[in-house]
Amino acid sequence: MSDAMKSLLFAAVIGIVCSLLLTAASSGLKAFQQENALVDRQRNVLKSVGALEPERKYGTDEIKELFAAAIKDIRVDANGQVLDADAASGLPLFLYTRDGQVQSYIVPVDSRGLWGRIYGYLAIDNDGRTVTGFSVYQHSETPGLGGEIEKPWFQQNFVGRQIVDAQGNLTSVGIAKGKVAEVIAPERKDHYVDGISGATLTGRYLSEGLKDILKAYEPVSRRFRDEGRIELPEIS
Repeated sequence: MSDAMKSLLFAAVIGIVCSLLLTAASSGLKAFQQENALVDRQRNVLKSVGALEPERKYGTDEIKELFAAAIKDIRVDANGQVLDADAASGLPLFLYTRDGQVQSYIVPVDSRGLWGRIYGYLAIDNDGRTVTGFSVYQHSETPGLGGEIEKPWFQQNFVGRQIVDAQGNLTSVGIAKGKVAEVIAPERKDHYVDGISGATLTGRYLSEGLKDILKAYEPVSRRFRDEGRIELPEIS
């Protein structure tokens, strides 16, 4: 066998061995990666309702325990009625509870962004109208521009915003094209947050996404506005 053939054979063997090792590593890490992704989503649900101290670092077990103790994961139908625990259909919804009472509800955010989908959570008080928090756990926006949606300064601006007007009609929450105080009329300021400089399209797409999401969850919000609660078998 020539030296050239030996070299080719050696390279082929090395390539096959490396491929097998990479495949094994990927398969072995898959469960670990899925677990990390789940805990990160739980962390952001808790973050959206202010259940985590901003400056404190939480371990995986702490997040799981806090989530299990304070968050109820349910599904509701198009009319805002709670579905059976084993239901696979319906809209996913999280309830933040304390002392057996629902303090706020959290809707998953899945919105178009400039470069990809934006995933996060929007928390609304049990009055069915006031935003209590917003968090983003995955996006593809440009760092320093649209990527600012993951920063505390942007997310904290959502706290206290109103999703309905004085008559109880859905208005959603929008991202202004600049500072709210400078570009939004006084009577509409409660429904907007400051925009991100240089990221007009990110703000536009996220605003549109939030409006569509809140429309879908409006029956839930209306129930909270009208009844002040959602009755659950799990909550006595």
